[in-house]
Amino acid sequence: MNFNPSRDFARQLDTQDELASFRSQFVITNPDLIYLDGNSLGRLPKAAAERVSAAVAEWGSDLIRGWNKRWWDSPTRVGEKIARLVGAGPGQVIVSDSTSVNLYKTVMAAMALHPQRGRIVTDALNFPSDLYVLQGVIRQLSPSTLHGKSRAWGRHQIVRIESQDGDVSPDLDALASAVDENTSLVTLSHVTFKSGYLYEMAAITEMAHRKGALVLWDLCHSVGALPIQLDRCNADFAIGCTYKYLNGGPGSPAFLYVHRDLQEQALSPIWGWWGQKSPFAFDLDYTPAPGIKRFLAGSQPILSMLALEAALDPLLEAGMDRIRCKSVLLTEYLIYLADTLLAPLGFTLGSPRTPDRRGSHVSIRHPEGYRINRALIDEMNVIPDFREPDNIRLGLAPLYTTFGEVWESMDRMRRVVEDRRFEKYPKERLTVT
Repeated sequence: MNFNPSRDFARQLDTQDELASFRSQFVITNPDLIYLDGNSLGRLPKAAAERVSAAVAEWGSDLIRGWNKRWWDSPTRVGEKIARLVGAGPGQVIVSDSTSVNLYKTVMAAMALHPQRGRIVTDALNFPSDLYVLQGVIRQLSPSTLHGKSRAWGRHQIVRIESQDGDVSPDLDALASAVDENTSLVTLSHVTFKSGYLYEMAAITEMAHRKGALVLWDLCHSVGALPIQLDRCNADFAIGCTYKYLNGGPGSPAFLYVHRDLQEQALSPIWGWWGQKSPFAFDLDYTPAPGIKRFLAGSQPILSMLALEAALDPLLEAGMDRIRCKSVLLTEYLIYLADTLLAPLGFTLGSPRTPDRRGSHVSIRHPEGYRINRALIDEMNVIPDFREPDNIRLGLAPLYTTFGEVWESMDRMRRVVEDRRFEKYPKERLTVT
């Protein structure tokens, strides 16, 4: 499409947007606030607010009886909804715990399936929390052979591939070379958190499988923003959060996927009563539940679970193909405006330019990125977020982000720099950026 830098052009794009009506399904208390952080915490769906209110009333009236109505089976029921968004057949997705806990469960399960192999391959673009979990896993597997700050513990090793272009894209040749006959697991973020780089899931999975390795995908920055085909790509494991593009709310429970062919072999390292074959038999010895349920552990956060269940409905109604189509147009338009309005002011692009290698957030970089970000939030009624060292990260959620908001955010950012508004802010970072 041939873009135009005028505000009227943005309005024209909004009149042509076939997903425009979905915005009314979200709580928007300040129409002038431009929210570009849906890739960190999605807006509140009205249906989720109503469901939480109803769930609290159920708690009051049903008391313990609520478990036998809609509570006990909610991890699998909500998991089946998410399965439709990630291209997974029945019985392969379950909602439980946090992303980090689910990553630990699935990494340990994968390593146990290949006990003779000791290498985990990942990349420097992965979310740091994922890397910390991996480091903890291999130290646990070889606890007596820690070598200082090395990423190798005994025969276990993490190989971390570096970026080839300043934290934007991974070195795919180095990735392929690192996966060898000693590799147990390849684990990557499907969309990287800083630049928004989108891996080609099918190709990477097939490459790893050729060398006998299992593959685990972190879907946190892709689920709800683009079509995912876990079954078609023959993925082994996947994990993801639900508070970003799925709009499940702060701290909403995460999900995990285990391919059906691995479920009777793979075993969670956390043996909890919800993952027991007969929880209410209260046996003193653990017998894992069949299928995906064995990856449950303790009691679930039911109020958050039910809020998430309602939050998924707009995504399912809109359909991931239409959501992806708008996402690509939004990010292309933002990059065009950044090139046109912001590049003369010292901004550079920190995300891939090719749409099929980019998720639904865009990073633009500036030496004063942190202070510009502060000024946008405190003065200009624009909420992005900041990622070190100089990335202003702009998350575009197709169900509620408008083209007019994209234009207005770029114009307000231009004014922050031209008017030197950022200079009043300290360079010291706040705790949450």
